[in-house]
Amino acid sequence: MLTQVGIVGAGPAGLMLSHLLHRAGIESVILENRSRDYIESRIRAG
Repeated sequence: MLTQVGIVGAGPAGLMLSHLLHRAGIESVILENRSRDYIESRIRAG
């Protein structure tokens, strides 16, 4: 697998950037130090 973009951090900006890149047909990977369960359980706006 060849990834075009690496994004450090799964915060709001990192997730939005990944979404926008995906819509533009650009593959990306998000690198996050915390677990997926922790990220998904956080209170977010929206």
